[in-house]
Amino acid sequence: MSERKKLLEVNNLEVTFGSRRHPFRAVKGVSFDIFEGETFGLVGESGSGKTTIGRAIIRIHPTSGGEIRYRGQKINGRISAALDRTVTRQIQMIFQDPMASLNERAKVDYIVSEGLYGRHLKEEERREKVAKALSDVGLLPEFASRFPHEFSGGQRQRIGIARALIMDPDFIIADEPISALDVSIRAQVLNLMSQLQKERGLTYLFIAHDLSVVRFICDRIAVIHKGELVELAESEQLFANPLHPYTQALLSAIPMPDPIAEKQKKLLVYDPSMHHYENDPPAWVEVEPGHFLLANQEELEKIRDKR
Repeated sequence: MSERKKLLEVNNLEVTFGSRRHPFRAVKGVSFDIFEGETFGLVGESGSGKTTIGRAIIRIHPTSGGEIRYRGQKINGRISAALDRTVTRQIQMIFQDPMASLNERAKVDYIVSEGLYGRHLKEEERREKVAKALSDVGLLPEFASRFPHEFSGGQRQRIGIARALIMDPDFIIADEPISALDVSIRAQVLNLMSQLQKERGLTYLFIAHDLSVVRFICDRIAVIHKGELVELAESEQLFANPLHPYTQALLSAIPMPDPIAEKQKKLLVYDPSMHHYENDPPAWVEVEPGHFLLANQEELEKIRDKR
């Protein structure tokens, strides 16, 4: 993994909301790298800050500290208009709710091609690009003349993916792209995303709250809790050897297909107050190659003793 080229670097990222008198730190000193061609998973419960990180990368939310570098260039804070245009084209986002993120009053043709306006394309070229983008996500080109309410949830999410693809991006932030869909449609959308990644050499940041989903699509997974990364490892490594108690709690909540095993399994609950962080604060440590953990000295010693 270290031989691969870094596409995105996030260093000590801070995102703060609210006023100066009443600030709320949604993201606290988060650091990770994403390599070209990989699918990087960011997992946590609602309110953990995972969507905020995605929106900070795409410049929707301003950052209050740290750096975001894309292909070595700093893209957070004040940047040149030329770099802003490059970032807008090369980084795209697929939003969680396909109904809320599509303009109900606009036809699919306009929704998909909105990002192309201002590029001085001929009308015929623009329509060809729309037809190709729709075709690439498994929709008929004739759908361009319809409105979003005429489609199912899965089809609407495909329109959202087509809208991102038409810009020919290198990096796509997928913010819980399947959580609003029926279970039967989820596998289709995940398979479509995997297929498009192979065909186009895309890199994904896949944001989710369901660890069982990210296991099968992501190369590496970072677990976030209340704005802080608590663990980061390759997918199979994380599932085989979860070290942080919060990761263990998330894994214990995954439903099991066997009703007997499901009834007998023990749910774990993560309580930070049980970990004596006041006198021994946790630090971000690489406990084994490629496996990072937020842990204090007491916890690290327990991990070493178990080996």
